[in-house]
Amino acid sequence: MARQWIRHRTANVNEYSGRYSLIPMLFYTPDAAQLQTQSRQNNQGRSGRAVEADVHAEAVRRWGEIRRAATDAYEWMTAGEVARELARIDLPLSTYTQWYWKIDLHNLLHFLTLRVDAHAQWEIQEYGRVMAGMLKRVAPLSYEAWIDYDVCGAHVSRGELEALRALVKVDGDGAGLTAGGHLDRAALAQGGLANREIDELVSKLRPAASVPDFELDMSRARSAEYFAERFAKAVPAGEKAAE
Repeated sequence: MARQWIRHRTANVNEYSGRYSLIPMLFYTPDAAQLQTQSRQNNQGRSGRAVEADVHAEAVRRWGEIRRAATDAYEWMTAGEVARELARIDLPLSTYTQWYWKIDLHNLLHFLTLRVDAHAQWEIQEYGRVMAGMLKRVAPLSYEAWIDYDVCGAHVSRGELEALRALVKVDGDGAGLTAGGHLDRAALAQGGLANREIDELVSKLRPAASVPDFELDMSRARSAEYFAERFAKAVPAGEKAAE
């Protein structure tokens, strides 16, 4: 998950370092709804179909075994003064990290557009939705423009624009329908659009189900001190006294 943030090159990240400090043993566990089968259409994603309850239970059990073993090994090595950069070598990808993240507004909006999209990984969507809610609170005008032009707007290619011009004619300061007013797939293909481009155009022109609202439920918010305490309690016992 962290790598999906780092790939945005304009982001400046100062991450908690496992070379200098002991890593808190906190792990992410997907709930039953999010443990899904592999998508047959998207090699990077899930199918949308959750696994059976007994599969989720067994996965959680196995994750628990792996995490207990990894935690035990990490604590044993750090207590034995093995270098921290090596003691962390077999910690699982589910281990939480911490960082300070700095980015300008323009690139934050680009990040959010990609990460609140329904095609993004669910976990990064969760972060994106909360961040969008923060944006709404601190920069409401920018948030509104982002919703109008990016989240609910669409960019069109030259071919798509030509197809729309074939349907709509400019009349003075207004616009109206051209004679016929219909282009089927064959006509769109004859106009130079590939099948994928036709599918994309049709998708863009379908009415939006609703305008998303990323309003935060502040009753569920936790303080920075709450998370600092959780992380502090999860630090392995090995070198805690020496920290």
